[in-house]
Amino acid sequence: MNAAISDSKNFKSRNTEVVSDNTNGISSVFLHGNLIAEVGDTFIRLFDGGWQSNTTKSRLNAILSVHGEHGDRVFQKDWHWFVQMNTVQGLSVVPFFSSMRLG
Repeated sequence: MNAAISDSKNFKSRNTEVVSDNTNGISSVFLHGNLIAEVGDTFIRLFDGGWQSNTTKSRLNAILSVHGEHGDRVFQKDWHWFVQMNTVQGLSVVPFFSSMRLG
């Protein structure tokens, strides 16, 4: 998945698919057909695809570990999702919302 994003190539394996649009430089990542991320040259947009599942969180964290800043991650606390992101002020934690943009 991450190699396909880096190489701007289409990819499909089991329940995960990457569709790369070379005209706008954005790779869209789908899990079970639901959009969970858009990765561009200068940003990552996160979605939950309607399912805040461990699998969705795992895919988002895999994307963030390669394409995000050091320390970026999605985690759950008390049944709610949060995003930890590396900013110029240091690591900060904000509530997750679908279509949030990092970068």
